[in-house]
Amino acid sequence: MEAPHNSPAAETAPKPAGTDPASAPNPAAPDSAAAPASTASAEHGGSAGGAGAVPEAVTVALTVTSPEQMQELGRRLARVLAPGDLVMLTGELGAGKTTLTRGLGEGLGVRGAVTSPTFVIARVHPSLSGGPALVHVDAYRLGGGLDEMEDLDLDVSLPESVVVVEWGDGKVEELSDDRLRVLIDRATGDTDDERREVTLVGIGARWAGLREALG
Repeated sequence: MEAPHNSPAAETAPKPAGTDPASAPNPAAPDSAAAPASTASAEHGGSAGGAGAVPEAVTVALTVTSPEQMQELGRRLARVLAPGDLVMLTGELGAGKTTLTRGLGEGLGVRGAVTSPTFVIARVHPSLSGGPALVHVDAYRLGGGLDEMEDLDLDVSLPESVVVVEWGDGKVEELSDDRLRVLIDRATGDTDDERREVTLVGIGARWAGLREALG
């Protein structure tokens, strides 16, 4: 399901003035017709608390049964993304991370085919419609934390872009207190099984409405 790795030249990431990514508005509900065929369950983590309280996490679980559904899930998620959003993708090789990102790129209306950026680490896809650019990062070969990624200028790119990081756990969390984690689990044993269990975990106030936005 994962797109094959290739090695095109990376584009230079934009360097806009930094703003607070948490200031992006809560997402609006997408068209229900774009939903994947099967949605398993959703649960809301954290406590509402008093005024100003921030929920720890909002979790939405879905089942995807084909590469086409994974790409459609990306298009669906694109409808709730905004400049300043950080999306972290977790899953083993071939799980579908790049396929999901391809759908995100289609939904955001960006330029260029979305492929694995492994050999260039990061690739920028500018918007064709005045929306946010898609910055697609593969952190697989980066062993350290955010300090090792400083040359990518992700902190500069983030306020006006949607930044999607594959293999970013333990490496890019410092970029934003608000982030969307996407965990993709594939069936073990039979490698021909296209079924994937996808868990979306929205962390921070930005994602408090994730469950409602996905409908």
